[in-house]
Amino acid sequence: MSAAIEPVQAEPPYLPRPHLLAQRWLDVAFLHWAVEPAAVGHLLPPGVAPDVLDGRTYVGLVPFRLVGTAVAGGPPVPWAGTFLETNVRLYSVDRTGRRGVVFLAMAAERAAAVAVGRAVFGLPYRWARMGLRRVGGRRAYAARLLRPGPPVRSRVAVSPVGPSIDGDLERFLTARWGLHVAHLGRTWYLPNTHVTWPLRRAEVHELDDGLLAAAGLGDLARRPPDHVAFSEGVAATFGRPVLASTPRPDRTAPTG
Repeated sequence: MSAAIEPVQAEPPYLPRPHLLAQRWLDVAFLHWAVEPAAVGHLLPPGVAPDVLDGRTYVGLVPFRLVGTAVAGGPPVPWAGTFLETNVRLYSVDRTGRRGVVFLAMAAERAAAVAVGRAVFGLPYRWARMGLRRVGGRRAYAARLLRPGPPVRSRVAVSPVGPSIDGDLERFLTARWGLHVAHLGRTWYLPNTHVTWPLRRAEVHELDDGLLAAAGLGDLARRPPDHVAFSEGVAATFGRPVLASTPRPDRTAPTG
């Protein structure tokens, strides 16, 4: 990297207008595996490297409900703007020192959202049949990718346990204010903001996942995750994408 890496910023940054879209992420399970940075660096877009905490980087498997997508300050998009999603993600830093996430796989149950996400943003969405069952505090998520491509399934069940958590690792994994994506021959950064994630430690009751392997991560899902958390959710807002090589702007709120 040719610039200093920005510090982990626990509080949400100011997001300059115009805003691109807003949505809520609810019933979110975070399953994470610690890996060597060299094991995943080849999976990142050009100009982006693995972000590291104490010598390790992380792979995330994140099932959740995406609710009420609204475009450019308009009303929520009916039906197509609300769906279940499960993503596989890595943690990234670009040449300007800007931290983000990189999605390797994104299963979603709305074909329209899949088409828009792939065409407009270059995100690796795949159409899937999905389900979410809630029994008491337990959430059970299911996904099965639809054609084209080989059959891939994911089943995850977790329940929150214990008090809230907010340590260095939790902030590293969730205080992420944008994503990196390769699209149209360039690497882009799409900024976002949301309140600090309210997290609780969670217990895994079921993990039978093929998404990690399909994303190029081998048999990682065969071992227990190193960190598991759950959140009731947050509301998020996205700004307009910029090239990942663009210098970081001042994202503090204007005064006066």
